[in-house]
Amino acid sequence: MEAFKTLSGVAAPLPMINVDTDMIIPKQFLKTIKRTGLGKALFHEMRTLPDGSENPDFVLNKPAYRNAKILIAGANFGCGSSREHAPWALLDFGIRCVIAPSFADIFYNNCFKNGILPIALPQAEIDKLLDDASRGANSIVAVDLEKQEITGPDGGMIKFDVDPFRRQCLLNGWDDIGLTLHQEKKISSYEDARKLSAPWI
Repeated sequence: MEAFKTLSGVAAPLPMINVDTDMIIPKQFLKTIKRTGLGKALFHEMRTLPDGSENPDFVLNKPAYRNAKILIAGANFGCGSSREHAPWALLDFGIRCVIAPSFADIFYNNCFKNGILPIALPQAEIDKLLDDASRGANSIVAVDLEKQEITGPDGGMIKFDVDPFRRQCLLNGWDDIGLTLHQEKKISSYEDARKLSAPWI
């Protein structure tokens, strides 16, 4: 997993509440277990018109936000089913940070496991960031996980809190497998001892 320390990029505004995982990545795109290639299907039903062409009114189709790295969203983001494809699609599109008033628990946990930083902030601060994000290509927002600070295009700064363990995992790029491998010596030692004490296993 790629480490997350600092991120600076265009922030896209999506002030919708209850954006569920089927809206993030519709069910017909869940046939793959690969983490790549899903970015093109991100928000598919909102990004495309019935004839399959792009919806020019959807924020991520607008030229200023096509390369957005940060998403400013509404409350209860990521609700619905527990599909891990949702953070995969966001990451494959290029979004590494989602900022919202609240998140669904499973989606929130899945973000950390896939190198995405979800930040929960009070609505008043979300409103300020949405205003910043409305500037299009000039809506450059910087996120510093080490300092736990968000800096807006005008230099305004917002502090945020992250669970210390999850913060450490993101800073070091440790997913569940990476954490397990940190105990490789202890695991090998246990397995060697187990072979001696119970060779029939």
